[in-house]
Amino acid sequence: MSTIRGRRRVLAISAVAAGLALAASGCSSSGSGATTSRPASSAPAKVTGTVTFWHFFTDREAAAIQTAVDKFQAANPGVKVEVKKGQDDDKTIQAIAAGQPIDVVLSYSTDQIGKFCSTGAWQDLSAYIKRDGVNLDQIPPVVRDYTQFEGKRCSMPMLSDTYGLYYNKKLLADAGYSAPPKTMTELTAMAEKLTKLDGKGAIQVAGFVPTFGFYENAPAHFAPSFGATWFNADGKSNIGTDPGWASMFSWQKNFVDFYGYDKITRFTAGLGQEFSADNAFEKGKVAMMIDGEYRNAFIKAEAPTLDYGTAPFPTDDAKTDLYGAGYVTGNVIGIGRGAQNPEAAWALIKYLSTDTDSVVAVANGIKNVPTTTPALTSPALEKDANYQTFLDVFANAHSSTTPTTASGKAYQDTLGTFAEKWQSGKVPDLAAGLTTVDQQINDQLALGSAP
Repeated sequence: MSTIRGRRRVLAISAVAAGLALAASGCSSSGSGATTSRPASSAPAKVTGTVTFWHFFTDREAAAIQTAVDKFQAANPGVKVEVKKGQDDDKTIQAIAAGQPIDVVLSYSTDQIGKFCSTGAWQDLSAYIKRDGVNLDQIPPVVRDYTQFEGKRCSMPMLSDTYGLYYNKKLLADAGYSAPPKTMTELTAMAEKLTKLDGKGAIQVAGFVPTFGFYENAPAHFAPSFGATWFNADGKSNIGTDPGWASMFSWQKNFVDFYGYDKITRFTAGLGQEFSADNAFEKGKVAMMIDGEYRNAFIKAEAPTLDYGTAPFPTDDAKTDLYGAGYVTGNVIGIGRGAQNPEAAWALIKYLSTDTDSVVAVANGIKNVPTTTPALTSPALEKDANYQTFLDVFANAHSSTTPTTASGKAYQDTLGTFAEKWQSGKVPDLAAGLTTVDQQINDQLALGSAP
């Protein structure tokens, strides 16, 4: 159900909603007396003081972030950045709601930007951006979309996640294939041929695992391949009306039925965790899968001898013009409610999100996609063919993201709940089920936008 990569675990939506509700109902000051602030009319000649910086990265990736912070401190010797790594969104939201001042927050939940902005949990950066003449045109449109809500820009992007197909070259070659699939029909046929069973009929190797909830399998990640849109021009849920969704769910259920829901569920239950060295693709237990560009770095660290390739994710057979596009999301960075040192916080945010050398260095360390045009075209950006795939998908005009709403990612969770029921055979009428999803999402949107 997550629209963000697996290590960025899907939030407990009730906890998030509760935390944001607290943030919205509380006064603008933090427990320590800090308040949501407006910037000075001109940028300070020198920033000083302590900046608290919470982010979710750990291990190798946290080291890349720390290197960038060290360079910022070296360039700004009057600033000390206190980094707290491994803090996922539910922790930071609850901390901000409880009045704990956090200057800079790096989040993986682009889907929550609507809530962050509308509740004031994150401060509006528009005045800082205008004052300092930050050129937002250097940020691709799809990224600008997910970093603001209703004209309020309470975040800047800090690298992107872009999704595509990973495939095991040896397993494909053994089955007689020399290239990855480009359509859903090809993906299904190849996966069936690549699947290996033991003497009792149990799955030993899956050509492709189609079940929602497995690793990065989420409706949002598949949607661009079917041209499926979330909302219509009136801002209402479009899931029951846009034929792309019905095509996607029909394809997915037929794929699940090929394996048998119980059989594929038993198989996935025995596989390694997504963000561990036992990842099923890295272990050769799954021949093809959807994943983000960051998987390249994990394979290099955990399975360096794996012979694999990457490609855009296949498209619906009726939407082949979309081939080359994919789902785009990313990290967002902002100033928390009650920040103690907002000017230094903004200086750090501006450095991490717009300084070309910094953006490229962190992208090289984590293997995310840079989110500024100068960084994307920098000769210092390290790239091979497998990484280039995701740069191309990111640049494709048909690539898309999930919309920001006042109800956060509740609309995605609602569709995810339906998807779980659908794939297990508990939804007898797809059209009626999707219409019900529309009604549920529209009710959420009305509640989320209520004063």
